[in-house]
Amino acid sequence: MPTWRRNIMSIAIAASCCVPLARATDGTSITLYRSDSPALYASDGQNNGDDGYAVVREQRSVTLQSGVHDLVLGDLPEHLDAEALALGFPGGEAKVISQRLLLGQGANAALTGLTGSNISVLGDNGQPLANGTLLRAGDDGLVVRGSNGTTLIRQYAAVNTQGGNFPTGSSLRLRVDASRSGQADAVLSYPTSGIGWRAAYVATLQPGKTCSMQWESRASIANRSGRDWNGTHLTLIAGEPNFAKASGPRPMMMVMAKMGAAPNALPEQASMGDYRSYTLPAPVDLPDGSISQVPLYAARTLGCERTELYENGSAWMPPQPMLNVDFNTDSNNTIVSTLRFTAFDSLPAGYLRVLAADRNGVPQFIGEGRINDTPKGGDAMITLGTAFDLRGQRERTSFHVDKDGRTMDEAFRITLTNAGDAVRIVTVREHPNRWREWTVASSSVKPSKQTTDTLEFRVEVPANGKAVLDYRVHYTWSADEQPQS
Repeated sequence: MPTWRRNIMSIAIAASCCVPLARATDGTSITLYRSDSPALYASDGQNNGDDGYAVVREQRSVTLQSGVHDLVLGDLPEHLDAEALALGFPGGEAKVISQRLLLGQGANAALTGLTGSNISVLGDNGQPLANGTLLRAGDDGLVVRGSNGTTLIRQYAAVNTQGGNFPTGSSLRLRVDASRSGQADAVLSYPTSGIGWRAAYVATLQPGKTCSMQWESRASIANRSGRDWNGTHLTLIAGEPNFAKASGPRPMMMVMAKMGAAPNALPEQASMGDYRSYTLPAPVDLPDGSISQVPLYAARTLGCERTELYENGSAWMPPQPMLNVDFNTDSNNTIVSTLRFTAFDSLPAGYLRVLAADRNGVPQFIGEGRINDTPKGGDAMITLGTAFDLRGQRERTSFHVDKDGRTMDEAFRITLTNAGDAVRIVTVREHPNRWREWTVASSSVKPSKQTTDTLEFRVEVPANGKAVLDYRVHYTWSADEQPQS
C-alpha cells in the first residue's frame, strides 16, 4: 500500500449528512469604536486581541436543505464575543436552533478560518491527498468532504485554497431548521475585539507674529483581529460607551486605507444617541496586522494661542482657612510651553503632533499631547514641552496672620530669566488657596486673569535678561469660619 494511503482514514458519509458552506458576499459593514490602547497601535508586531471593539454585519449566501441540518460559517475573527453572535434570515427561509463557536487558536488557527472553504491537501512529496470542503481542523487531523465522501487526513504537508485566499480565524457551526431547500441570504452580526480606531492630528505652526497652524485630521484604524477586511463599509463612533465585561473586548505595517471614492471625499458626520458617528464615503480594505489611516476632516488653517506657562500650587481649597506658615511654599523652576485652540467642529479624542519650521524651513517635531473629546466651539490645550531658555523662581517675601481680626496676608516674588535672544511673554499662574475669600492687595504687574482659585499675570521677559513680579494677597473670613487651632 502506498505510504500516503497509510496516513489517511476514509470515512464513508452520505452526501445528505454533509455540512453546507455559508459563503460571504459583498456588503460587510463594521461599526468601530474608539480605543486608546497603546498595544493596538504598536509597531512591534505583538498582538493584543482583548483591546478594541467593533460590531460586524456580514451578508452570507447560504445553501439550505429542507428541515433540520447544520451550517458552517468560516473566516471569522480570532477574538469574538461568543454570547453576541447572531445569524438571521431576512426572508424567513430558516431559523437558528443552536450554534457553536469553534475558536481559531493554537496550531490550527489558520486552518480553522478555512472551515467551509474548498481546499486541496498535499502530502510530503506534493502528491494530492484530498480535494473538497474543509469541515473541521483539529489536533486529530483535517476532515474534508469530497465528491466521493468525507476523509479524515491525519498527516499532511500543505493545504492549498482554490479561491486564491487564505482566511484565518474562527468558525461558527449552526443547526438550522429550513422551510425549503436552495440558496438564501443571511445576515451574520457579532462583536469582535482586536480592532479599534482613534483620531490622529497634525498641526504645523505657521511663521508670523500671530499664532496660526495648518491642521490635518485623520482616523487611525488598527486591525489585529486575525482577519483581513476587504471592501468594508466603515462607521467610526466617537464617545465612550460602557463595557460591562472585564474579560471581553475593551476600549505592524503602516498603510493608507484603500478607498474607492475620490481622494477628497470625507466621512459623513452625524449624532448617534449620546455619541457621534463618522461614516466613511467608500469601502475600505483593512488587512490584518495593519494600521490604516483615512481623512477625518479637510485640511485647514486654524488660529491658536502659544503660552509659556510658569505655574505653582493647585486649585485645591481647604475646608477652613489654612494658617500653617509652611503651606504652599514649594517652588519649581520649569516653564512649559502650551498650545491652545478652539475646535472648529466636534473633535474625537486622539493625539495631536505639533511641528514647527527650523531655520532652514524644515518642519520639525516640537511636542505631542492628547486631545479629549471636544465639542464644536470648545477649547483644547496641550503641553508641548519644557521651554529651554526660560526659568522661574518663586519665594515668599512675607506672611502675617491676625486671628482676632480674621485676616491673613501673604506676599511672593517671582523671578523669571530668559537666556534666549528674543523677548518672551511668560504667563505666571498662581493659586491663592489658603481660603476662598481673597483679594489682590498689591502687584507690580496688573493681573491678566482672576478667578475664585486662580491668579494669572502676563510678564514680559527681555532677551538675555530677567523680570521680577511681586504680589500680595489679602485673605478674610467670618467668625463661624474661624479655625479652632
